[in-house]
Amino acid sequence: MFNKGQVAGLMKQAQAMQDNLKKAQDELAFVEVTGESGSGLVKVTMTCGHEVKRVELDASVMSDDKEMLEDLLVVAFNAAAQEAERVSQERMGKLTSGMPGMPGGLKLPF
Repeated sequence: MFNKGQVAGLMKQAQAMQDNLKKAQDELAFVEVTGESGSGLVKVTMTCGHEVKRVELDASVMSDDKEMLEDLLVVAFNAAAQEAERVSQERMGKLTSGMPGMPGGLKLPF
């Protein structure tokens, strides 16, 4: 199957990939994405590490009823979380796309 040289080469590639994935994960912790609701009346900004940085509310939503504001916040938070996931998968997918034998739908980190 594999000789010692091939195994050593594979191990070296795996270590380099692991290092690159760790670096990408560390960088993603600082990448900010924004989710919106109510045509931009409510905005939530978070990192791809899911740390919320800002919540912006248009003054007009402050006069709306409490339930409406809560719903707008939920939608904006979920939109930001989905965008963080999309950006993370896109960046991590670039790192694994050239690796032989890596499944295309592999969800990272392992």
